[in-house]
Amino acid sequence: MIHGMKSNTSGNQQQHNRFGNQHGLLVLVLTGLACGLLSGLFGIGGGTIIVPALVWLGLSQRHAAATSLAAIVPTSISGVISYASGGNVNWLAAALLALGVIAGSQLGSLLLSRLPEIVLRWIWVAFLVFVIIQQITFTPSRDGHLVLHVWSGVFLVVLGVVTGALAGVLGIGGGAIMMPALSFLFGASDLMARGTSLLVMFPGAISGTIANWKRELVHLRSGLIIGCCAVITAPLGTMIAGWISPRAGSLLFAAWLTFLAVRSTLSAIKISGGLSAKS
Repeated sequence: MIHGMKSNTSGNQQQHNRFGNQHGLLVLVLTGLACGLLSGLFGIGGGTIIVPALVWLGLSQRHAAATSLAAIVPTSISGVISYASGGNVNWLAAALLALGVIAGSQLGSLLLSRLPEIVLRWIWVAFLVFVIIQQITFTPSRDGHLVLHVWSGVFLVVLGVVTGALAGVLGIGGGAIMMPALSFLFGASDLMARGTSLLVMFPGAISGTIANWKRELVHLRSGLIIGCCAVITAPLGTMIAGWISPRAGSLLFAAWLTFLAVRSTLSAIKISGGLSAKS
């Protein structure tokens, strides 16, 4: 029996079989490889790839988000090592963000276990649209510096709480929130923002995964397969990030999120229509 999924119904047995066959395993491996590449390239955990893939394989949005967070643990480690080797991690800023993220991820896990499925899907769509707009309208500097003082430290902790809560609900590492915020609000360069956000994801993902595990929401085997495969390609993504311009990176990220937003919106509309028909 899969932890976080009951096996006493035929529907859930089909889910189990779908993840256990060769096709399901191939999807998990390819998802992990793509996740690692985009994690290194954009400084994200890869939840924007993992969650849709797991939903497509048959998990609910709730279980997909929880499993995605588990996969982000090894993914973030690989990415941050690559960025740190180039000096593109602000350790103090990461520590302050992590304090907030750990607290916020507990709130996110609680909301994940209680919010209706359709609400989770529309929160996901709204989040994608917000980040797309931000990426198109703002271009980070390659030479920016993150300057810390008392108030910026406080705001980093607050940003961490918000990030942790949203990450827990959406099943993302939080890089899509932290990375733009560190550049736009705190003046960090694009590479520094990516490396720092990846470092913060590690404790946040662990904290959220432990909470989700206790609530029996995590499909651990799938999360480990995705995470271990992501470790392979994350360094390549980091190399590509250093080769392309900040503007090109922002537009590529926006293009990927637009694809996901359209696909997720159509899926949410379909489910909303089904619920309306039943009522």
